[in-house]
Parts: sequence; structure tokens; C-alpha cells
Amino acid sequence: MPFLAIAIAVAAGLFLSWLLRRVLVRLNRRLTALRETSRMGRVPLRLTLCLIGVRIALALTTEDAEWRRNVDHVLLIALIASVAWLAVAILMIIEALMLTHYSVDVADNRRARRLRTQVILARRVGIALIVILAFGITLLTFPDVRALGAGILASAGLLSIVAGLAVQSALVNVFAGVQLAFTDAIRVDDVVVVQKEWGRIEEITLTYVVVHIWDDRRLILPSTYFTTTPFENWTRRRSEVMGTVEFDLDWRAPVEAMRTELKSLLAGTELWDERVGILQVTDATSGFVRVRILVSAADSAALFDLRCLIREELVGFLQQHHPQALPHLRWETISSAEVRPSPLQRPQLDAHPRQPSDPHDSQLFTGSIEAVERSRAFTGPGEQVFEDREKTLSAHE
Repeated sequence: MPFLAIAIAVAAGLFLSWLLRRVLVRLNRRLTALRETSRMGRVPLRLTLCLIGVRIALALTTEDAEWRRNVDHVLLIALIASVAWLAVAILMIIEALMLTHYSVDVADNRRARRLRTQVILARRVGIALIVILAFGITLLTFPDVRALGAGILASAGLLSIVAGLAVQSALVNVFAGVQLAFTDAIRVDDVVVVQKEWGRIEEITLTYVVVHIWDDRRLILPSTYFTTTPFENWTRRRSEVMGTVEFDLDWRAPVEAMRTELKSLLAGTELWDERVGILQVTDATSGFVRVRILVSAADSAALFDLRCLIREELVGFLQQHHPQALPHLRWETISSAEVRPSPLQRPQLDAHPRQPSDPHDSQLFTGSIEAVERSRAFTGPGEQVFEDREKTLSAHE
């Protein structure tokens, strides 16, 4: 009789799980992703309903004996585990449904990436809480553990202090991970520069962050790094960025021809987003003319390729059409006879200093009456004024 009741209970549980899934999908027919994601909860739902049916069947068909209490305890532990599994599956289904509404494949995906980061972290926190709660409930099913609970609660203050000191660094990282997710400091797929490495945020957990570097390496950093150390986030608000290309050229560099070639080059490439594209001479010292090109692109990857393209094309342009603009080093050789002037060539000092041709244009403070008068304007108020100030201060005291 018990075996027949158990079989009926299992069959009823399987049928009820199938019926619940069909009804749920039928009520949410517009959510096409629900049909695929609901498969994750099929097994834990069946197991939960079957365990509930078996416990009910045993309670109705058997007497209260020692073996039944032991079997019922085992079934209760299995039911707690299956319910926890079902709750985790429900969290994963909710996560999948929420992420399907926000695609990260579009150009402006900042909101989608922020929501994705927060949903993933919330799901992980929820799973951790479910596992801890299920484990605690399982322990409470044992009478000895329940008796021990009173003593644990009595010493909870001391235990909390000891546990806090023991896992202080871990808790700091956990709180930092939650802060990163819900303060929108960084998001999954953000382009960042950390420790002089350029890469993309690949994963954010409760304790660490994984950065996918451009050369396919992974840089794993604790969550506290992003809350205590400055770093660059190139996609914090928008993905558009600007960059420079610099050339050190000869003074004969054809600036206008280079500017015309740059405009033609930018007009013929899709890497440029048509926001900024200028060429300027930013320096002209030490025998070279520094030409800087400022361009913009839709994202950092396109900007890198655009800078390389401009650099290659303009170098080829200068080599083919204006080779005189390439950097040159110049020097002159002077003979020893030219280095030592003869006594007749040595300058003679005048008995009187030579006055400047236009004293009003001179900026010196010596050598002319106007210069001396100019220097007096910078000598201060004079000793008489200082003495008067001291007398005034003494009188006030």
C-alpha cells in the first residue's frame, strides 16, 4: 500500500509540474524568452512537487514509527535542498528575462550595461542568501543543533566580533563590490585603463573584478581597488573618445598640404565619427616643428585604428611628395683660425656705455635716465614710509 501511494504521489507531482509550466507559458505568450528560460526550473520543480507528494503519502499510509520519522527527516532535508534549487532557478529565469529586454549590441548601450551589471550582482547576492538560509534551516532540523542554538545566541556578541575581525578584508571587498554595482562606477563591458593596462570589464563579482586586457590577458583586481584607486573609465557617459597623432618635422613642413591630405583621408574612412578632425602646429623649438592631429572616433577601438591609419598615410604622403619635410639634423664645421680672433678683431671696450637708440623702448633698469626712473618704481615705498608705519603700529599698541 505505501509503495502504491508513493507511485501515485510521484505521478501527481510530475503531472502538476507539467501543468504549472504549461499554464505559466500560456499566460505569458508574449514573452518568447520565457519558454526557453523556464526549462531551467523544470527539474527542481518536479523534484519539489514529488517530494511533497511522497511525504504526504507516507504520512497517510504509514504509522508513526521510528523508521518513518528517519525517512521523513531525510525527505525533509531533500525538500529543503530542492526548494533552494528551485529558488535559484527562479532567480536565473528572472535575470534572463530582464536581460533580454535590454540589448548591449547597440551603439548607446550604457543603460543596458548598467542594468546588466546590477541584475547579475543582485542574482549572485540572492543565490548566496538562499544557500545560507537553506543550510541554516537544514541544521535546525536536527534537535541537537536547536539545543545548541541557545548557547550560540548567548555568545553571539563575542562571536560577531571575532568573525568580523577574521573576515574583515573579505567583507570590505563584498561591500566594495555592492558599491561598484549600485553606484554605477563601472559596468560590464566598460573600457577602462587600470595599472597602465587598457581593457574591458568582463566580470564583476562580490569580491573581485575581471578586466579583459586588449591582448587577451585577464587582470583580476579586488573590488576595493576600484573604490580606493583612481582609474580611467572611457565609457562612463559615452563611448566617443578623442586622440592625437604627433609628428616632429623639419621647418619646411607643408602644413597646409598636410591639412588638406588629412581632410581627404578622414572623408574616406568609416573610422572617423565626423566630430573632430584638426591639424595644428603646437611647438617649433629644438630644430623641429611639432604637428599635432586631433581626431575623434565612436569608441576606443576605432580610435586606435584611426590613429594608426593617419600615421601611416601621412608618413607615406610626406615621403612621396614632400621629402624635405622629414626631420633633418644640421651642423657646421668651423676651422681653428675662425675660432681664435686676432687682436685687431677683438672688440674694444668703450670708455662710456653706449646709450640705446630709443630709451623709451628699452626694458632695462640701468644705462639711461629713463631706465633709472623705471627702476625706482620697483624699489618700494621707501624707508620714510616704513618708519611711519612702525610709529603708527606702536601708537595703536
